[in-house]
Amino acid sequence: MRNKPLVGITADKTTIGKHPSHLVGEKYIAAIVDGAKALAMLLPAFGERQPTEDVLAAVDGLLFTGSYSNVEPYRYGGEPHEPGVLYDPARDATTLPLLHAAIMAGVPVLAICRGFQEMNVAFGGTLRQSVHAVPGLHDHRENKVDTLDLQYAPSHCISLTQGGLLQRLAGGAGEARVNSLHDQGVERLGAGLAIEATAPDGLIEAVSVTNAGGFALGVQWHPEWKHANDSLSSAIFRAFGEACRERMRGKAGHVAASATA
Repeated sequence: MRNKPLVGITADKTTIGKHPSHLVGEKYIAAIVDGAKALAMLLPAFGERQPTEDVLAAVDGLLFTGSYSNVEPYRYGGEPHEPGVLYDPARDATTLPLLHAAIMAGVPVLAICRGFQEMNVAFGGTLRQSVHAVPGLHDHRENKVDTLDLQYAPSHCISLTQGGLLQRLAGGAGEARVNSLHDQGVERLGAGLAIEATAPDGLIEAVSVTNAGGFALGVQWHPEWKHANDSLSSAIFRAFGEACRERMRGKAGHVAASATA
């Protein structure tokens, strides 16, 4: 039996030089290793080449990461976007069925930024493709010429849903300050998702899955960035890590019981 749970981290499909490659930002890996106290495993965007049931049997939890790419609009019935928007169809084909299946199977899931949007789409929701262009909504994008520390600095407050998972992780607080680095956002909430937090303009910032068999949280911001310096970010990764450890112990107990039966 391992001492630490194994967390699969979704990767983007990209090209490095002339070589097709898969990429995971180090900040996500570090948050799993140091914040969740788990082992990190890159999960390539191979779709059906790695069957969902095999992936779920191998991992104790899944982290769905942020990305520079967007979910393809046809996945949620949206209009084609203007040219120049980055998409990753291989990732969509991997993450959307995997995310839904993982939650239904009780595998702990933490979804961040693009992963948060994938969670909404996987449960039948839709996305706003350019939040800043919607009357009444704020511009939630980062300034790309700023330093990383400025881009990931707290940008606005969020209101936490009374009695929700996120509020419990925040120690009962009614609000928190978060960073903001996204162009897209939730339009219609997916079936079975509960709102955990909203921005001042009403945009949904976090959701949980109401009937999930395990930890299932999605957040629009980036708690992985310097997570140890923020109490809510630290609490999110601690709770996710503990859920993964519980999953690992449960699997080990099932195997032991089967061996003695």
